[in-house]
Amino acid sequence: MEMTLARLGLNNPKAILTSSVMPLGILALVAMMVLPLPVFLLDTFFISNILVSLLILMVAMHTDRPLDFSSFPSLLLIATILRLGLNVASTRVVLSEGHTGPDAAGQVIEAFGEFVISGNYAVGIFVFIILIIINLIVITKGAGRVSEVSARFTLDAMPGKQMAIDADLNAGVLTNEEAKTRREEISQEADFYGAMDGASKFVKGDAIASILILIINIVGGLIIGLTQHNLPVGVAAETYVLLSVGDGLVAQIPSLLLAISTAIIVTRVSATHDMAGNIGKQVSLSRAWFPVAGVLTLIGFVPGMPNFLFLIAAAIATGIGYWSRTRETLAENGEANAQTAELEEEKAPDMIELDDIADNSPISIQLGYGLVEMVDEETGGPLTNRITGIRRQVSKALGFVVPPVRIRDDMTLDANTYRIRVGQTIVGEDKVYPDRKLAIPGDNTTIKIEGIEVKDPSFGMDAIWIGGHQQAEAEAKGYVVVLPESVMATHLSQMLHKYASQLIGQDDVQGLLENLAQAAPNLVESVVPKLVPLHTLTGILRLLLEERVPISDLRRILETLPGLASRNLGMSETAEALRPALAGLLIQQVAPLNQALPVMTLESDLEHMLINMARQSGEEGLVIDNSLAEQLLRKIVQTNEELSADGKQSVMVVSPAIRRVFSHFIRQHIDDQIVLAFTELPETRKIEVVATISNADQSA
Repeated sequence: MEMTLARLGLNNPKAILTSSVMPLGILALVAMMVLPLPVFLLDTFFISNILVSLLILMVAMHTDRPLDFSSFPSLLLIATILRLGLNVASTRVVLSEGHTGPDAAGQVIEAFGEFVISGNYAVGIFVFIILIIINLIVITKGAGRVSEVSARFTLDAMPGKQMAIDADLNAGVLTNEEAKTRREEISQEADFYGAMDGASKFVKGDAIASILILIINIVGGLIIGLTQHNLPVGVAAETYVLLSVGDGLVAQIPSLLLAISTAIIVTRVSATHDMAGNIGKQVSLSRAWFPVAGVLTLIGFVPGMPNFLFLIAAAIATGIGYWSRTRETLAENGEANAQTAELEEEKAPDMIELDDIADNSPISIQLGYGLVEMVDEETGGPLTNRITGIRRQVSKALGFVVPPVRIRDDMTLDANTYRIRVGQTIVGEDKVYPDRKLAIPGDNTTIKIEGIEVKDPSFGMDAIWIGGHQQAEAEAKGYVVVLPESVMATHLSQMLHKYASQLIGQDDVQGLLENLAQAAPNLVESVVPKLVPLHTLTGILRLLLEERVPISDLRRILETLPGLASRNLGMSETAEALRPALAGLLIQQVAPLNQALPVMTLESDLEHMLINMARQSGEEGLVIDNSLAEQLLRKIVQTNEELSADGKQSVMVVSPAIRRVFSHFIRQHIDDQIVLAFTELPETRKIEVVATISNADQSA
């Protein structure tokens, strides 16, 4: 529920206020066109219309770029509807009450009719026509043309901008998050200019509507005055034309202000909130509200104007301006305090922070100073993107989101040394040379090449660090040349697979359950925590990951657990019982579906001997004679090397009675060796026995 409120923006009192006011205001605008309004409310709305138009103009003037005021098209539509609603309401009052005198439609219309045009309706008509010409012919037409051209060129430039972002992303200049942000900005820019192209038509249509409304008011007023109220022609003409022109001027001046705002925006859409929240945030500028308050104050002191209402509006604008200034000051003070804290930290080198000695990152890579350039985004360091790609691959393979990898420099390391840690434990360490490349000899490569001879950190193979100019020579001699960031990324991938069980916690499992609950809510609710507590499920998944069994099919795991819960099994026994249902996920990573699975087996007598040893050892696991253990390991390594030359990987298949203890024994010496039970082999997979280990091998 809290997440839903946050997504809707309703956990913020300010968002609740703006989200409630905006819909009610739209409904009030619609009601204004249908329901008759008292004269006092009509005056209030006319002043509010002027206030809104001035505010939009001030915000437009203080906006650095169009996207900073991305809510302008929507706000322009609302202001236009407000003005048209007032026109309808004032027309109703003018035609129904105009015969009573020039004050029939309120003080604002009367003031514009009497003061602005000095009571001369002929002058008023010409002033109104001039304003219409300025608005419609000059400002609106120009702004509409600029909006149309901007929208067209923005859409035409989108493919090129997208390609440029993709090129920077591939080159390592941008991170995935930065590229995503830039793509969103391009899309929002196109949406904004497209909306502005349509919004400029609002202003044009509003100007045309003002002319028609003026004509309707004059003609309708004369007809009503002459036929229904028996007024003389001169009196009817003076009364209704004066009211109609005053009404037109009251509406046309805000329309002119909005037209100017539109032109300002399009000649010089980024938001994560709804329209109401976005508008409320963007118009909270003290630099905009104080000029509005000043203009309203000046108008409030002009003789003949409804001074009280204008001064109240000025006071409100001033209050909002001071409130906005207070918020801006607090934000500036916060930034200043942050900068001061940074300076104090720099000035106090003897201070030791907790972050300096405690690193709670699940995975981290420490770099010597010579490797820092590999993660420097300004120089196009490629390591960060490669690590993100490795995390994505490992996450898909194992079935859970691998935590982010924290990359830090460590001045205590040698220049070219890097260190991989899981938690606080160092699990990998080696050297890479950013200005060189690693050449790994092929199967038939016998020609040596000059360079720094090392062991490949991932597979322990002989390799040579060579200069970039030697790459062509190395490839011609049968070497495989690897970039330094690829060496580190491959090493990290190996460590992530090996220590996957230490990277998943209860929070991660809870996230997997919440994701599954969207598709199978009853399954999740019936199993966790009713039958299996969360911590127990986490322990079971960790045991599966220890032997690289993917947990991506969490639905099958939860469907199998109820049948095992009644047997009172421990976590190890439960994980072992789950393996037959999940082994297919592991096998498909070893060999494609259309290829036979290479397997190694134990000769029958040897397997029975190991079963007896396991029974005698009990909880101590499998205790094997040193010579037999050496023979087993040598045979497994030899077979794996032969298969590795063909690009294949084998699995060891043994009896279910010793699978777990035998796997534990093998993994102590060979990290990536997969051990399966006979019962875990899918019936649909073809099997190819590549080696059978027997006692005769030992005696030989």
